[in-house]
Amino acid sequence: MKPIIAGLYAITPDWDDTARLIVSVRAAIAGGARVVQYRNKKADAARRLEQALALAATCARDGATFIVNDHVELAQDVDADGVHLGAADGNLARARRLLGRDKRIGASCYDSKDLAHTALAAGADHVAFGSAFASPTKPSAVRAPHSLYTAAGALGVPVVAIGGITHTNASEVIAAGAHAVAVISDLFDAPDIRARAAQFSSLFDA
Repeated sequence: MKPIIAGLYAITPDWDDTARLIVSVRAAIAGGARVVQYRNKKADAARRLEQALALAATCARDGATFIVNDHVELAQDVDADGVHLGAADGNLARARRLLGRDKRIGASCYDSKDLAHTALAAGADHVAFGSAFASPTKPSAVRAPHSLYTAAGALGVPVVAIGGITHTNASEVIAAGAHAVAVISDLFDAPDIRARAAQFSSLFDA
């Protein structure tokens, strides 16, 4: 059985401090995060490997699905549960060949259901649409209408909402049909990460 993609999907911030990163991710998992994606656009290759290894061990111990953003070889090297690729981040079919059938491959599909069909045909098995709301991380990102999360239910795969999601607006995309909500700032900038993760998780329980 493939790892779960559902609930709170925590995406790591661009922190250089690995110890701080691990403590914060453990707090997010303790609060209910079911997926952790390692994303660090600023780190060099050595730091990425250090952090990805530490996160892989943390997620395995604490029971969360571990996904690596962008770097298929890194996901392979640390035996991550999967990888997530944007349109310019690599070939999905190649990622499937490298990682095998038991790993998760996610694809960014922005505001397009057609892109999702193409991604699934190429080897992806879950998709992300966004920006769901105005995003502080990617202010120029295209906006995905909430109706897209509803329509994407027909794809038969986990659907992730991403972009500008907070504990106060996440319920909108969950109600529209998102299986998971991907969050960076509203989770990791919170004064109590575990409590904020629990707030997000409670939305799925409801």
